[in-house]
Amino acid sequence: MVSRVIPVDPFDLVVFGGTGDLARRKILPALFRRFCAGQMPKTARIIGAARSDMSDASYAQLVADAVREFSPGAESHAEMLDDFLKGVSYVQIDAMGEDGWAELTQKVTSVDRVEAYYFSVAPSLFGPLAERLQGHGLADRRARIVVEKPFGRDLETAKALNATLARYFDETQIYRIDHYLGKETVQNLMAVRFGNMLFEPLWNSQFVDHIQVTVAETVGVGGRGEYYDRAGAMRDMVQNHLMQLLCLIAMEPPARFDPDAVRDEKLKVIRALEPVEPHHIVRGQYEADANDIENHPDYRTAAGNPRSKTESFVALKTHIANWRWAGTPFYLRTGKRMRERSSEISIVFKETPHSIFAEDAGRHRNVLSIKLQPNEGITLGVTIKEPGPGGMRLIDVPLDMTFAEALGPDGGESVDAYERLIMDVIRGNQTLFMRGDEVEAAWGWTDPIIQGWTDRGDVPKPYDSFSDGPDASAQLMGRDKREWRKI
Repeated sequence: MVSRVIPVDPFDLVVFGGTGDLARRKILPALFRRFCAGQMPKTARIIGAARSDMSDASYAQLVADAVREFSPGAESHAEMLDDFLKGVSYVQIDAMGEDGWAELTQKVTSVDRVEAYYFSVAPSLFGPLAERLQGHGLADRRARIVVEKPFGRDLETAKALNATLARYFDETQIYRIDHYLGKETVQNLMAVRFGNMLFEPLWNSQFVDHIQVTVAETVGVGGRGEYYDRAGAMRDMVQNHLMQLLCLIAMEPPARFDPDAVRDEKLKVIRALEPVEPHHIVRGQYEADANDIENHPDYRTAAGNPRSKTESFVALKTHIANWRWAGTPFYLRTGKRMRERSSEISIVFKETPHSIFAEDAGRHRNVLSIKLQPNEGITLGVTIKEPGPGGMRLIDVPLDMTFAEALGPDGGESVDAYERLIMDVIRGNQTLFMRGDEVEAAWGWTDPIIQGWTDRGDVPKPYDSFSDGPDASAQLMGRDKREWRKI
């Protein structure tokens, strides 16, 4: 199976923060891979914009170094890299002042080209950048801006940010990027649900016992300690990444597959989420790795705050108050320094209402497992008879669709989420980007949870590095006679 590559129109992409870590690790390598795939036209231009004093040649060297470091196989595409760099230039710019804006305007002012502006900078610069883009005539109807999270730190700041951007750009021009929505398996979740008659009739509380969403990381907070200690797992992961996954699992079928139809249904899910009870939340902080304290210190040491009450782990149980999901619990779990790196959605179906088999055959459930990382794919657990003589003994076996195996060497080639999302920006397709009211609704659900544990003075429970999290997380499931899927 060979994937189709559909070229996009010529474009100018200005990357504010073009010398930063995100640009080097993700944005620039993603663009190069799309260039090699033939999706990005040779006439496209990439303009780095940052405070550093740098020439076009120096910036092209930075881009080349980033591509070689973070794009596997780049060395074998030396000629393609040379062609790619011909479209790269640089502008030294002051986001808070006027220096560099006249030069930038000269570079991007052209006809019949898509203009995109990637805000790979701190959120405090979003407003000033948007204001200056408008002031210099760069915020016309062709312009699109890409905004990285965090989209505020609570409902109040999210509303303020949305209002600021709305002063200069229409909602149809704003692309709030969440890289989780660019993952192949996340999009396949919609295909599995709405493209197969097999699943949708069963996708409700009558047949589904519960749903688990787990995003586990083996890394600690690393160099993000100061930022992370102000955010925590709830703000950093649950309010955006896990919320988006929850919406795609739970939403009703949209009337058609277009941006607003999909986002309307996601918004309904968020607004139907019930408040989370205090005893349905578990927070944790990882301890140092006893075998390597120097390289794997505890959370408070890594964050530089010995009194920190910020969570590096959170697990919670919630419900959706609508006809489809009434009575079906959703369990969300995410954490740093966990046993394995794993992101998985598990739809756990109910047991058969009556078993015709003897007790020693055991009780079994079908589980649809959607794996986002590290090995993207979908498996469905099916109950069969264990081979061999000796009676009817039941076992669970997976029907496996690991993409790299199922689609072959061509179709299974991994495409980074940023590749897909940046190309969607150029196409003008907002389906995989969050709308302003979606962001505000998510904060409206999240804020009372955070305020609740703040008012109670809750302290996160310690848990061992490279474990499954605090014991209380298992107890959260155990009280309901359920258990977490193995990480």
